[in-house]
Amino acid sequence: MAMNKRKLKTQTEAKANKSKRCLAPDEGFKDEDSLEDHPFSTSSLGDIGVIESITLKNFMCHQNLGPFQFGPNVNFIVGNNGSGKSAILTALIVGLGGKATMTNRGVSLKGFVKNGEGHADVTVKLRNRGMDAYKGDVYGDCIIVEQRITSDGCRLCKIKNKSGQIISNKKEELMSILDHFNIQVDNPVSILNQEMSKQFLHSKSEADKYKFFMKATLLEQMRRDYIHIKQTEEVTRDQVERQEECLKDLRQDYMLKKERYESLASLDEMTKTLEGLQRKMAWCLVREKECQIEQLKEQIEKEVDGKFEEKLLLCQSKVTQAMNKVNDIQKKLEKVREEDRSLAGEYQRLKEELKAKSKEQKGQEVVYFRAENKLKQLEKEQCLLSERIHKIRHNESQNKEVERVKRLKKMGALKKLLEKHETQAAELNQELKDKQQALFKGREEFDKLSMEEKNIKVALEAKLKRKNQLLASRSNRLRIFGERMPELIESINKAHAQGRFTHKPLGPIGACISVKDPGLTVAVESCLRGFMKTFCCDNYRDEKVLEELMAPHFQRSSRPQIIVCRFTEKVYNVQGRGVNHPDFPSVLDTITCTSPVITNCLIDMRGIECILIIKDTAVARRVMMHNRPPRNCREAFTAEGDQVYTNRSYAPDKNVLIKYLGGDPEAEIRLVESEVENHRAQLSRFQLHLNSVKQDIQAMEDKMNSVIITCKKNQASVNQVKASISELENIEESQVEDISTLEEDAQEIQQKIDLERQNVEKTKTELDKQQEGLTDVDQKFQNVRNKIEQLTDDTDQLKEEQVKGEAECSKLDQTLKILEKKARTHEENIQSIRNELTAKEEEIQEFIEKAKKICPERQSADRSTKSLDTEITRLRQKITAQEQSHGDKEKVIRDYAEAHENYRSKSNQLRDLKKFIDCLDNIMTDRQARYKTLRRSLSVRCKLYFNNFLIKLQCCGSMKFDHNNETLSISVKPPGQENDTVSDMRSLSGGERSFSTVCFILSLWEITESPFRCLDEFDVYMDMHNRRISLDLLLELSERQHLRQFVFITPQTTCNLPKSDHIKIHQLEDPERGGIQEEEASHRR
Repeated sequence: MAMNKRKLKTQTEAKANKSKRCLAPDEGFKDEDSLEDHPFSTSSLGDIGVIESITLKNFMCHQNLGPFQFGPNVNFIVGNNGSGKSAILTALIVGLGGKATMTNRGVSLKGFVKNGEGHADVTVKLRNRGMDAYKGDVYGDCIIVEQRITSDGCRLCKIKNKSGQIISNKKEELMSILDHFNIQVDNPVSILNQEMSKQFLHSKSEADKYKFFMKATLLEQMRRDYIHIKQTEEVTRDQVERQEECLKDLRQDYMLKKERYESLASLDEMTKTLEGLQRKMAWCLVREKECQIEQLKEQIEKEVDGKFEEKLLLCQSKVTQAMNKVNDIQKKLEKVREEDRSLAGEYQRLKEELKAKSKEQKGQEVVYFRAENKLKQLEKEQCLLSERIHKIRHNESQNKEVERVKRLKKMGALKKLLEKHETQAAELNQELKDKQQALFKGREEFDKLSMEEKNIKVALEAKLKRKNQLLASRSNRLRIFGERMPELIESINKAHAQGRFTHKPLGPIGACISVKDPGLTVAVESCLRGFMKTFCCDNYRDEKVLEELMAPHFQRSSRPQIIVCRFTEKVYNVQGRGVNHPDFPSVLDTITCTSPVITNCLIDMRGIECILIIKDTAVARRVMMHNRPPRNCREAFTAEGDQVYTNRSYAPDKNVLIKYLGGDPEAEIRLVESEVENHRAQLSRFQLHLNSVKQDIQAMEDKMNSVIITCKKNQASVNQVKASISELENIEESQVEDISTLEEDAQEIQQKIDLERQNVEKTKTELDKQQEGLTDVDQKFQNVRNKIEQLTDDTDQLKEEQVKGEAECSKLDQTLKILEKKARTHEENIQSIRNELTAKEEEIQEFIEKAKKICPERQSADRSTKSLDTEITRLRQKITAQEQSHGDKEKVIRDYAEAHENYRSKSNQLRDLKKFIDCLDNIMTDRQARYKTLRRSLSVRCKLYFNNFLIKLQCCGSMKFDHNNETLSISVKPPGQENDTVSDMRSLSGGERSFSTVCFILSLWEITESPFRCLDEFDVYMDMHNRRISLDLLLELSERQHLRQFVFITPQTTCNLPKSDHIKIHQLEDPERGGIQEEEASHRR
C-alpha cells in the first residue's frame, strides 16, 4: 500500500520530463520484445538506477566493509560464512530506505548497529546518467544516499550530488528517486535474500507461491488499491443516498415556501395567467401531435436507408473470404506435414548414431581413467622403493647373512602368493562387471515390459467401462449417454413438477431423434456426434437450474452441453436457404425429432438443412468437389462416416460404430467382450513373461552378491599378504636388505611406468577423437530436432488457425441467416409505421379545430402538456388558497429565499458527486479489465519462461495458475521420471528444488523490470551439476540483458566462471572467527 501511495504522490509532483517514462503496469502492455514494455528507453537502460558502489561502517558485526565498486553488468560477491555477504545485501535494503522487517534479519534498525558503537553508516551510490536522469542538472552523473542508524533505532538520511553536496534529507525525495529509477526495495524479484528464498523453497502452500508471484509483479499492490477505491466508492454512495433523503425534505420545504411566496401575487394576474395557460394547453396538444407525426416520418426515412442491404452484401463477401482463408491454411498444413515426415527418418538415424557414439566415448573414458590410475600407482611404488634404497645405503650396521636370506625367501613366497591373489581379484572384477551388465539389461527389459503391461491395463479398463455401459443400456437406453443420465432425467422431471423451470429442458438430443433410413445412421451420427448428449433450455434462468441439477451427477469436465434457444411450436421455414437435391436427402430430411425445439436447435447450431447425405464416398466427392456443389450445400456425409467439403474431405481413423442412434447393442457388446478377452490374454502373457524376467533378475542379483562377497574375501587376503610384506620390509635397521634386488625391482617398475605412459597418451588421443565425433553428431541431431520442433509449432498454429477459420465460416453463415430474417422484419415494421402515420394525420385535424375554438391564433408551445396541466391545477389551488388567507409578506419572502438557496446548493453538490462517482465507476471497470488482461499475460509469459529454463536441466514441468482460487502449483519431473504422475517440488532433492527456484526467479525477471537484481546464496543446496547449469542460465540472461545490473551472492568458488569484461568478482576476506562469533552472539541478544 505504501509503495502505491508513494508512486501516486510522485506522479503528481513529477516534472514534465518524466512523461517519457513507461505506462503503469495496469495501463496497458504490449509484446515482450516491444520497447514500450520497458520502463526506460533503450538508450537509458544501464545509465540510471545502477549501483556504482556501497560502503558499510559499524554495520551488524562488521566495522568497515567496502567501498565495493560494482560493475555495470554481472557482480559476484564470494566469501565464507561471516565474511559479510548477506550484510551487504541487508545494507542495500536499509540504505535505500527499506524497513528492518524487509531484510528478515531483525525487527528494528537498532539491531544493525555494531555492538559497542553509537551509530552505523551505509552509503549507496546510484548512477544517474543519460536523457532520463533524475534532476541531472542538480545531482549530476550519480546520486549518493547516506543513511546513519543510531543505537536507539533512529534513521538520518542525506542525499548528495556527485560532488558530495547535500541536496536533500527528506524521505519523500528518496522515494521520488526510487520511483523514477523503478527500484522496488520490498520486491523479492529485485532483492531476494536468504530467508525469503528458504520460505519459498520449503513452502507447501500453493497460495503462498501465488502470493509470491503477485507481490513480485506488483499485481497484489494494484489489487489492494482497487479494493480500497471500491470500498471508498461504496461508502460515498451510501452518503449520497442519505443526502438524497435530506434533499427530498429540503425540496418539500422549498416548494411549500415557494407556493406561499407566489401566492402573494394578485388574483387577477393569476387568473390571466390561468387563461393564457389554457390557450397554450390547447395548441400544445396540437404541437405534440405534430411532433409525433414528424417523428414517424423521420423514423420512416431512417428505416428506409438501405443499410440492411449493405450489411447483407458485406456479410456475403466475408463468408467468401473466410472460405478462401481456410483453403489456404489447409494447403500450408499439408506442406508442413510433408516436410515433417521427411525429417522423421533423419531424426531417428541421428538419434541412434548419437547413442552409439556416446556409449563408445564413455567406454573410452573408463579405459583412460584406468590407465591413468595405474600410472599413478606405479609412480608411487617407484618413489617408495627409491626412498628405501637410499635409506639402506646409508645404514651403517650389518645384519647377518643367514637372517637376510631367510627374509628374502619369505618375501619371495609372499609376493608369489600376492600375485596369485591379484590375478584372482582381476578375474573376479571382470566377472562382476559382466554380471552387472547382464543385470542392467535385465532391468531395462523389465521396465519396458512393465510399461507395456500398464498400457494394456489402461486399454482393458476402458473396454470394461464401455461394456458395463452397454450392459446397463439394456434396462435403460438413456445410460448410453452416461451412467448417471437416467438419474439426471428423473431430477429434471421432479424440478419441473416443482415449478423451477419456465419450460422443461429437452434432451439429451440423441434420445430425441431417430433416423428414417437405418442405412444412413452412421452418417447422421457422424454429423451430430457433438450434440448427442446436449440439452436445450428456453432461457438462461432455466440453464442455471439445469446446471445445478447436473452438478451431483456429472463432473464439471464431463457435463453435457447446454444450448439456450427460444422454445417454439413450429419448425423454422428453411425453404430458400436449405439444400434441395433431387437424388440425395439432407440431414433435416433424414431424421425425425420428437419436438420442433430439437429441430430448430440443430438448424441453428449445426445447419442440418445445408448438409447432404450421400451413401457412396466416390459419388460424394464428385458431387461436392469435382462438379459445382449444390446450392446452399456446405458439406456432405457418407454412409461410412466420411466428411466431404467443397475443397477437402476427412475420413475416420477406423470403422465407425453406431453408439447412440439405435444400432445393435448386442453386437457391440459381443465385439467389446472379444476385445476384452484379447486384452486379458495379452495381459496374462505379459505377466508371465514379466515374472520370468523378475526371477532371472533375482537370480542374477544373488550371483552378483556372491561374487561381491568373494571379492571382499580375496581383497582381505591381498591386504594381509601386503601387510606381511610391508612388515618384512620395515624390519629394524639392524637387518640387512638386498639392495641389488630392490634396484632390479626399481628398474622393472620404471619400465612399466614408461609403457603405461605410452598407453595413457594413446588412450587420451583416442578419447579426444571420439569426443570430436560425438560433438559433430550431437550438433547435427540438435539441428534436426530444432527443425522438427519448429515444424510442430507451425503445424499447431496452422491447425488452430484452421479451427478458427471454420468456426468463423459457421458464425458468418449464421449471421447471414439472421440478417435475412431481420430484413423481412424490417419491412414489416416500416409498413406498420406508415399505417400509424396515416391515423395520426387524421387525428391532428380534430385537435386543430378544437384549439381554434379556444384561441383562433396559434400559440407558441414551449412547454409540455403534462407540465401545463400540472401548472393549471396548481394555479387553481393557489387562487383558492389565496382567496382564503394571506400570510406575512416579509417573512414569506425571507423564508423562500433561504429555502431556495439551501435546496439549490445541496442539489448542485449531489449532482456533481453523482457525476464523479459514475465517472469513477467507469474508470474502475476499465481498470479491472486491464488488470485481468495484464495478470493473464504475465502468468502466460512466466509459464513459458519457466518451461524453457527447465529444459536446460532436461526436466519437464508445469506451472498452473488458478486466478479464481488464487493458487499457483509448480510441478517438476526430474530426468528419468517423465512418466510419473506426481511431481511436486517437495519430492525433489535440495539441489533440484534450488534449481527450480532459480528457474522461477529467472522467469519473474523476464517479465518484470528493475535496473538491478540481487540474489543471495542461490546455489547453497545445489550439487555441482545443477550449480553449473544455474550459473549458465544466469550468465545467459545477463548477456541478453547486458544493460542491467546483476548481483549474485554465493559462498562457493567461482573458478569455473568464464573470463569476461562483463563479470566482476568481489572476494571477501575470511572473518576473525572469535570476534565475529562474539559479535553475532551479542547481536542475537
